[in-house]
Amino acid sequence: MSKQVFINLPVKDLTKSKAFFGALGYGFNPQFTNEQGACMVISDTIYAMLLTEPFFQTFTRKPVADARKGTEVLVCLSCDSREEVDALVAKAIAAGGSAPNAKQDHGFMYGHGFEDLDGHLWELVYMDMGAAPAQC
Repeated sequence: MSKQVFINLPVKDLTKSKAFFGALGYGFNPQFTNEQGACMVISDTIYAMLLTEPFFQTFTRKPVADARKGTEVLVCLSCDSREEVDALVAKAIAAGGSAPNAKQDHGFMYGHGFEDLDGHLWELVYMDMGAAPAQC
C-alpha cells in the first residue's frame, strides 16, 4: 500500500497562504478545504494541510511555535531539475516569500529554498543519482 504524507502547518491568514502557494503552482483539494484549513496538493501522495492557528491549536496541548522566531521542521521537496528548484524559489519570492539561504551546489545535488509567509522553511533539492558518490 502506498503511503501518503500530510504535513500540518499553522498559518496566520489562510487566504493569503492559499494565494502564496497558488502563485507557486500548487492547487487545493476542495473536499478538504474550508475556512479553517486548506489541503494543498503537492503530489499524488504528499499534501500540506494549511491550518489556521486556532484550528491547529486544537490538535496539540503545546503552544503553537512562531516559525519566524524558531524552526521546528524543514520541509524538503524533490524537484526534477535545477531549473525547477530555481523557478519555485523565484515564484516564492515574487509571491512575498524570501530566500534566507544561498543556493547549494554539490555537483550531484543542487538545492535552494524559501521561507513562506508564516516563516516555514521549504527546501527544494534536485539530485542527479547517476552522478552521486557511492556513499554520502
